[in-house]
Amino acid sequence: MSETDAATFERRRRDVPIGVVMVGMSLVVWWPAFTLGVWDDIFYTQILALWAASTAAFVFVLVERRPVGIRLLRAFLLLLPTALIILMFLISDEEENVFIVLLDVAALLAVLIGLPFTLWVLVRIVWPDFAHEMSAGTKWLITAVVLGVAIVAFVLGTLHPYFLTCEDFTIAGNMPPEGCTPAPEE
Repeated sequence: MSETDAATFERRRRDVPIGVVMVGMSLVVWWPAFTLGVWDDIFYTQILALWAASTAAFVFVLVERRPVGIRLLRAFLLLLPTALIILMFLISDEEENVFIVLLDVAALLAVLIGLPFTLWVLVRIVWPDFAHEMSAGTKWLITAVVLGVAIVAFVLGTLHPYFLTCEDFTIAGNMPPEGCTPAPEE
């Protein structure tokens, strides 16, 4: 193998984790974004999955060998889904509307901040040197792709009547949303 071929191979080998992270993060964000577009809500299963991952990452961050200041900030951000669940216990449906709005805002923040941050921490746990070997441009590319997938998934969720039927949702095990398109008569 020539020196040029070896250098090309090495660059490709370093690019593989970037692709894996980009695809993995996109797979995680599309469903919450889609459900937010379809039902104007994020399902409890998504919030609890985020809580489970962020709690495990929280424990890891507390015991990792890093300066305390960095760990505390990361740990605090990883507690956002836990704070949301606590709020869900404290605020009932019979409370005043302002509290319900507060709960909705907290849920949205927990998902919008907690999900990407939890994913990033999990990536750093699996590949500790991953971010150190990556340029700022590559980090922005990953962020843009994942954000782009989330935005398109949300828009597709809002446009579901144009390409999905009520039966598509039922077959997938979901409740058909308001305004869904009935299947054509056969």
